[in-house]
Amino acid sequence: MSEQQSGQGGFSTRAIHAGQEPDASTGAVITPIYQVSTYKQDGIGGFRGGYEYSRSANPTRTALEECFAALEGGARGFAFSSGLAGQDTLLRALLQPGQHVVVPSDAYGGTYRLFNKVLVPWGVEHTIAPMGDVDAVRAAIRPGQTKIVWVETPTNPLLGIADIEALAAVAHEAGALLVVDNTFASAYLQQPLSLGADIVCHSTTKYSGGHSDVVGGAVVVGHDIAVPGFEDAADRIAFHQNSMGAVAGPFDAWLVLRGLKTLAVRMERHCDNAERVVEFLQAHPAVSAVHYPGLPSHPGHEVAKKQMKRFGGMISFQLKAGEDVAVKVCAETQVWTLGESLGGVESLIEHPARMTHASVRGTELEVPADLIRLSVGIEDVDDLVADLQQALDRLA
Repeated sequence: MSEQQSGQGGFSTRAIHAGQEPDASTGAVITPIYQVSTYKQDGIGGFRGGYEYSRSANPTRTALEECFAALEGGARGFAFSSGLAGQDTLLRALLQPGQHVVVPSDAYGGTYRLFNKVLVPWGVEHTIAPMGDVDAVRAAIRPGQTKIVWVETPTNPLLGIADIEALAAVAHEAGALLVVDNTFASAYLQQPLSLGADIVCHSTTKYSGGHSDVVGGAVVVGHDIAVPGFEDAADRIAFHQNSMGAVAGPFDAWLVLRGLKTLAVRMERHCDNAERVVEFLQAHPAVSAVHYPGLPSHPGHEVAKKQMKRFGGMISFQLKAGEDVAVKVCAETQVWTLGESLGGVESLIEHPARMTHASVRGTELEVPADLIRLSVGIEDVDDLVADLQQALDRLA
């Protein structure tokens, strides 16, 4: 295996080269899109390069999976058709009815819907706990029954911070795995496996793809994670990925690979712009609270400073005037686009209580009605600030 394939070098070097050797037949420096469903076999059972059918494996998807594993420092990566498809496959691979999961009190609404509406009827129970409180997580664990502690950090949408290293120790002490959704931070800003986590997942739709033109997911497994019936957790996830079939298509995998090549430079610009927007919001008289882990006043600031390279491009804030005005502000911006999702080059604004987190209304994960969430893009930051200012000054 070459140095490129083994994931050596700095982050951007790995993002551009890991799993992506020049094409052997043509010398093409970019991984081809293998838009193919099946492969000629060299005799019965003679799979050329290990490929037989593209649900089981596809060379473009393999390149993405190897690249993701290299970026997260994991043993093996898996690419899926969406972030939730990856989460569903992971959870059904590693859990059985009668088992238990600890889930965050602040989490993406779609993830909680998966736990609450899909896994509960299947027989997997969960307990909600604030992941910023290590003792609360420890108290939520059911000895012998809890198999996974599920973490988002930063959280969606309140930008809470969980201490990955401390929670890994708590989970492992109980015989459970720590799974970290690293979507908000990206692989560039945070490396959960190096802090003791067992498995990392992403919605690659977000920062990894980075251009709002692809839907996908990724799961990266650490080294030597024993599971019943399989030599390693990665083998079990691979079995379920093939059996359940929610894999990334070749073109989608290629788009995410293209996005990863510029992830480092994009994240630096996202962070630069976010810091300027936070500075503006803190000074505006209509704003009652700003949630951003880069603020020294943020309760998770010291932990975030320890485990993140920078503090990311996501911000949420609350308005003194309440929900109705928050909704109107979201509709009145012009450079900021009203829309769900995040992590693209364009800046997005949304009202979580009525949009991305409407599914958790009335649950313990319900978000404040006066909350606005920003995904800060890479436009000229003076334009972003001016647009927010005109909307807030006119409406709030």
